[in-house]
Amino acid sequence: MLNKTLNISTSPHITKGNSTDVIMKNVVYALLPSAGFAVYAFGLSAFLVLITSVISCVFTEHILCKLSNKETTVNDWSAVITGLLLGLTLPPIFPLWMAFCGGVIAIGLGKFLFGGLGYNVFNPALVGRAVLQAAFPVAITTWYEAFQGNRFTEIASSVLALPFMQPIFDGTSGATPLSAFKFDHITAPTSELMFGLTGGSTGETCGVIIILGGIYLISKKMANWRIPTAIVGTVIVLSGILFSIDPTLYPNPLFMVFSGGLLLGAFFMATDMVGSPLTSIGVWIYGIFIGILIVVIRVWGGLPEGVMYAILLGNAIAPQIDNFVKPRVYGTSKRKKT
Repeated sequence: MLNKTLNISTSPHITKGNSTDVIMKNVVYALLPSAGFAVYAFGLSAFLVLITSVISCVFTEHILCKLSNKETTVNDWSAVITGLLLGLTLPPIFPLWMAFCGGVIAIGLGKFLFGGLGYNVFNPALVGRAVLQAAFPVAITTWYEAFQGNRFTEIASSVLALPFMQPIFDGTSGATPLSAFKFDHITAPTSELMFGLTGGSTGETCGVIIILGGIYLISKKMANWRIPTAIVGTVIVLSGILFSIDPTLYPNPLFMVFSGGLLLGAFFMATDMVGSPLTSIGVWIYGIFIGILIVVIRVWGGLPEGVMYAILLGNAIAPQIDNFVKPRVYGTSKRKKT
């Protein structure tokens, strides 16, 4: 006689099999090409900034878990992603001790203070970057031209500056494409922006590689395609309208898309599952909101870049967006009972 066993368990009964560490590893895989290109373009200095950011985040998470008598969570790879994203948003000649401080702040303030992975309101890497920008405005806005001849044989002196000492920025520095347009009305060629031939933050210069990494995550269903589509689409529409009004005063849409950190933020930061809305309509509103803020800050704000602030503000209102557009429970009335 054949014995059959009925297994009874709680929901969910159907799963995709993607655990947290699997998702996080795939995000790391998607970011590695951008990190590799950053090292190729900016050399040893960029490599040290990236490594320091990652080590700082992993170290901080491990120590905070031990101090809280919790099992360490560094094995879920989320701290590695935070470190990579933080390092990719920093200048390639950023002092290492400042990058280390940014990692501590990103994990301690941006993640652990809220309860750890899954509870953080804001993207941790952007929290660390925002504090660094407020604390070290000169260092975080000092740039280095790509493809310097000595980038693999020498390390910028500012990178190795001693803690709490004023870094000395040597070598050739210049404005980012957004800064050049904001203050001098100089527009970089789109081809240079697409293929990373300009200066800027460590991992934001090559738009093509960032897009390919984002497509990889979307194809794996580990990033919501609606968010980058809404952000980029909104920026294209608004900047296109402004450009048609006065092309001498406003940049063209392709320049707006491929310059600065828009693509990195749209594909890898705004899509953070914790900080973005859960509803389908909500993510469209969220992405459009971020896209509008990016254009407003870039065009009329005092800073040349607005991606960081736009995403952080989007994170802040994400729960309210979900509450506003949450679907009606089946079988209930749309009208609230009094």
